Amino acid sequence: MPGPTFQSKPFINSSAANANSFAARYRGSLNKHPFLLFGLPFIATMVAGSFFLTPATALRYERHDRKVKQLSTEEAMGLGKDRRKIDMREEYYRLATKDIDDWEQKRVKRLPGEHDGIL
Repeated sequence: MPGPTFQSKPFINSSAANANSFAARYRGSLNKHPFLLFGLPFIATMVAGSFFLTPATALRYERHDRKVKQLSTEEAMGLGKDRRKIDMREEYYRLATKDIDDWEQKRVKRLPGEHDGIL
């Protein structure tokens, strides 16, 4: 029977160059002070990100408010007064009773110099 495929001993790099590296010292200190070296920077990043994203969020809501204000201005001018009210049942019966087979396809007139799409 052959031996195990994987070694049973974990890999431990004991070279002196890696023991003094920043990553090795950070890993060692992280076990002693986990909140100070991981939790506090994480929370600080979230709070700083919140402050940096606040102007972008404000800009988004300002644009939305401008659109709503523009729409209310158009309504105040009375652009929507002469439109007829739409009833879905009435539209359904109006379209259902129309003769579907009696129609003619017509091209829309193009402006001078505009490409008409004919090959």
